[in-house]
Amino acid sequence: MSVPLDYRDAGVDIDAADAAKQRIKALVESTFTAGARGKFGGFGGQFRVPQGMRAPVLVSSADGVGTKIKVAIEANRHDTIGHDLVNHCVNDILVQGALPLFFLDYVAFGVLVPDVVESVVRGVAAGCRENKCALVGGETAEMPGVYTPPDYDLAGFIVGCVEETEVLGPERVKVGDRLVALASSGLHTNGYSLARRIAFDRMRLTVHDRFPGEDGSVADVLLRVHRSYRAALEPVLHLVHAMAHITGGGLPGNVGRALPPTMDALIRTDSWTVPNVFEMLARGGQVPRAEMFRAFNMGVGMVVLVAPGAQADVIAAARACSIDAWDCGEVRPGAGQVTLT
Repeated sequence: MSVPLDYRDAGVDIDAADAAKQRIKALVESTFTAGARGKFGGFGGQFRVPQGMRAPVLVSSADGVGTKIKVAIEANRHDTIGHDLVNHCVNDILVQGALPLFFLDYVAFGVLVPDVVESVVRGVAAGCRENKCALVGGETAEMPGVYTPPDYDLAGFIVGCVEETEVLGPERVKVGDRLVALASSGLHTNGYSLARRIAFDRMRLTVHDRFPGEDGSVADVLLRVHRSYRAALEPVLHLVHAMAHITGGGLPGNVGRALPPTMDALIRTDSWTVPNVFEMLARGGQVPRAEMFRAFNMGVGMVVLVAPGAQADVIAAARACSIDAWDCGEVRPGAGQVTLT
C-alpha cells in the first residue's frame, strides 16, 4: 500500500517558507518610503504615483547578478549579493535620468534555507535604503529538481521616474562633449564566469586564499559590493547629456549605447590606473587587453557625458561621495564607435 505524500515529501517545505517570510518582514518594512502603501505580505506591492510632476515617465529594468552568486555560495556569504542587485538596477535606470521608486526581488532555491533567505533579503533591504527605494514585494520559490542545493538564483525588478523633458540619452549628446569616468568598486556584477575560471582554475585559488596584491581574501575582493552612483550623480543630473553604466561588454559595449549614430567616443585609457584585481586576472588568465576591456569594467563603473566645462562639477559631486572621478575622453564626429587609446 502506498504511503500518503505531502508537499515536504515532494521537496517543498511550506513551514520553512513561512519562517523565512517572518524573518524578512522587518527588513522589508525598513525600506518603506513615503510613497509605499499597504503592508507586508500582500498579493501585490503598492506605490503612490509621485506628486507634483508635469509629465512623469516611468523607467523600469530587470536584472540578476550573474555567476557572482556562485562566489557568494562558495564563500557562504549571502548578505551582500542582494545589495549588488539593487545597486546594479538603480544604475541602469539612473542612466536615463530616473530616480528609483520601488523594487521587487525574486529568489529561487532547490531547498529553501531560512537563514540564507534572510541574509539575501538583508542585502536587498540595505541597497533599497541606500538608494531611497521601497522594497514593495517579491517572491521566494522552492524548486526541487531545478536548482541543486546549495545553489540558488536571484533577480530584481526596479521602477523609477523622471520628467519626460529630463530623460537623458544619445539625442542630447553633442560633438565636443567630455567623458567623465566614475571609479568602480571592483568587478561589480559582470565578467564573473571568466574571473572564476581564472581565479579558481588557472590561479588555483580558493575563496579563502589571499588575493594576490590585495589585503583581503579572494571572497573579499570578488564580493565587493557593486557601487551605486545615485548619491554622486543626483545633484548634477541637470548637467548630464547621457550616461553609460559599464556592465557586460565593458567600456566599448556600453559607451556606444550613449552615442548618436553620427558621433564617436574617444576614451583615454592612460587617464587612470587599472586596479590590481584586473591586472592579476589578466596575468593569471593570459587574457588579451582588448578582451579584458570587453569582459570587465577595468575600474570604471559609470561614464558621464557632459558639455565642456561641466566635467568639474560632476567630478566634484562624485568626490564628495568618496568616489574617484576624472575626465577620460571626448565625443567626436563619427559613426557611433568607441575607440580606446
